[in-house]
Order: sequence, then structure tokens, then C-alpha cells
Amino acid sequence: MPSIFSRIVSGELPAFKVAEDEHHLAFLDITPLVEGHTLVIPKREVDYIFDLPADELAALHQFAQRVAKGVKEAVTCKRIGVAVIGLEVPHAHIHLIPMNKVSDMNFANPKIKVDEKRMKELASAISAQVPAAGGRSKGEEKKPLESKADREIKGAGSQADDPTLAQLRTLTKGLYFVSESEAELEAVRYDAPASALSDAELLRLTGQPAGTPVETQELTYFLRNHTADDGVLGDPDLANRYKALQMFMKQDLNEARVYRIGTGPQVQAFALGKTGEGKLVGFKTVLTET
Repeated sequence: MPSIFSRIVSGELPAFKVAEDEHHLAFLDITPLVEGHTLVIPKREVDYIFDLPADELAALHQFAQRVAKGVKEAVTCKRIGVAVIGLEVPHAHIHLIPMNKVSDMNFANPKIKVDEKRMKELASAISAQVPAAGGRSKGEEKKPLESKADREIKGAGSQADDPTLAQLRTLTKGLYFVSESEAELEAVRYDAPASALSDAELLRLTGQPAGTPVETQELTYFLRNHTADDGVLGDPDLANRYKALQMFMKQDLNEARVYRIGTGPQVQAFALGKTGEGKLVGFKTVLTET
């Protein structure tokens, strides 16, 4: 009788898939230890992982390495833990587990329940960040020439060492916000004020004229047309990248929201949230509204 994993490979059973090639498949564990817990399997059914020929075992781990990079980019964690148990399902598989502490890898821990909507979000976010075999993430084009923004951030002293800013630069690389025209997304960082962020302080931080009108929007609402698979982008891979960006800002930052500054025909938009180190980070773009 085929294993449950072979039935997933054949399409007989559903799964929240995150990556696939000719010989391997990765999908979310439906009884995870933590959110983002992913299983990586060879499509060919072999019970004991070390019964795989050396070349197939190496290829499985190389595929798992790519998937682990996607999980690390999409899910908040310090490391991706790796485990092979081999007793639950008679089909070789590798567990990739986002971890912030050693106990996150304890299989004696009670499994968590993640609803279907959230599983779909996680699968999409991870899938968008898994590098292709050549090393680039899905939907990512060849590396463009270094932009002025890249050079400014590299030359900004401590900003170049900010891991949150670096993550946002990765997530926004090559993304464009579509309104009546296209405008690139640029990762930004500012020193957050000690008190609540007032409109006047926001304008000062972002270099906008004093008294310019400021409108606040919820991040999910602001990105709604870009995270929808059939939205303005018309490209599921790009939609997944926007979902990953949205998820990162909502999970890793506090009070993430969008500030629309000014009035038409061009409005400056800053999506910002607070880090635990007292910084405002996010991205900026331009909306064209005539």
C-alpha cells in the first residue's frame, strides 16, 4: 500500500506544498511543532532514509537546503532545525523546523493547531522565498544594477548591519507598487521617537514639508490588490512575494501601518513598524492618483 506521502505525490491527497522538483516535494506538516514546520521528501518511496543511494540522499539534502532558506526568510526564527525520525511514516522525510530555542525541536511537545487560512498563507510565503536551483527566489529576475538606494543604505553606517532592514531589502527587491503608474518599493529605517509617532514627527523623519496632510491605512488594506493572486499584478509569484512582505511586517514589527503623505497626483506612502530596538523600519513608495 502506498504511504500517505506517496498519495500526496500522486495527487490523491491534498497538501500545503511549498516547493517541488522532478524528484522531491516539500509541504507543511499538518500537525506541526511550530508554524512553518515543513516536511521534505523524495518522491520515490523509500522507507529508511539511509537506504537511499548516496547521490539521491545528497540531492534530497540539497533540495532541503533550498527549502530551509525559504522557511527562514518567511518565518520569524533564529535558525531552521533539522530532524530525521523515521518512525512515523514509512517514507523517508526530513523535518525543517523554525526554532528560536532548543525546546522548539522537542517532538514530545504537544502539536499545535494551525487553521487552513493560515496554512495557506504560510505555504505561499515560504514558496515565494525558496531559491530556484540556480539560486534566485521564485519571481526574482536577474540581479539589476545597484540602485542609488542600495548605495545609500550601504553607506549608512549602522544601517548596513541592521538585520531587519536587510530582510526588508530582500523582500522588497524588484517589487513595484502599481497605481496609475509603477513605483519601486524601497526599504527604509528611521529612529523612532520616544513618544507616540505624531504626524509632525513623521513628516520630519521622512523629510516631508511641515503641515503636509497625513492619512493612515491598515497594511493589509493597502496591499490588498497586490496580495490577491488575481489582483493588479496578474502574477501569483509576485502576489506571493507581497504576501511574504506583508507577513514579515505584521509578525516581526509592532504597530505596522501605512502613512499616506500628501495629496494627488503623487502621494508618498510609507509602510512602517517599530522594532524592539526602537527603530521605525519598512518601505516607501509613490502612488499616482489623478
